[in-house]
Amino acid sequence: MDKFTQHRGVAAPMDMINIDTDMIIPKNFLKTIKRSGLGKHLFKEMRFADDGSEKPDFVLNKAAYREASVLVAGDNFGCGSSREHAPWALKDFGIRCVISTSFADIFYNNCFKNGILPIRVSKEQLELLMDDASKGANAMLDIDLEAQEIQRPNGERISFSVDEHRRDCLINGLDDIGLTMQRETKISDFEGQLAAEKPWA
Repeated sequence: MDKFTQHRGVAAPMDMINIDTDMIIPKNFLKTIKRSGLGKHLFKEMRFADDGSEKPDFVLNKAAYREASVLVAGDNFGCGSSREHAPWALKDFGIRCVISTSFADIFYNNCFKNGILPIRVSKEQLELLMDDASKGANAMLDIDLEAQEIQRPNGERISFSVDEHRRDCLINGLDDIGLTMQRETKISDFEGQLAAEKPWA
């Protein structure tokens, strides 16, 4: 998993509440088990018309936000069905951080397992960041996971908190498999001992 320590990127404003996982990646793209290739379908029904053409009013289709790597979104982001394809699609598109006042629990957990940092802020802080993100090409945010701070374009810093275990996993690029592999020696020793004690097992 990609490490996340510090990130600077364009923030796109998505001032909508209850953006669910079907909006993030529609159900007809859930057949794949590959984490790559889903970015082109991110927000499919919001980004594209039925004929495949881009909807010019959608934020990620606007020139200033085509390279956005941060989303500033309304309450309850990632609600709906529990599909890990949602963070896969966000990550494949290039999104490294989503900022909101609240997230659906399963989506929130899945973000950490896929190298995306979800940040919870207060309603007042979200309004400030949403205003920052509305400034087009100047909508740059600096996110420091180690210091747990967001730096706004005006230099003001907003503090946030992340569970220490999840923070350490992101900083070190460790998903569940990576955490398990840290114990590879102990696992091998145990298997060796078990084979010696119970060769029939």
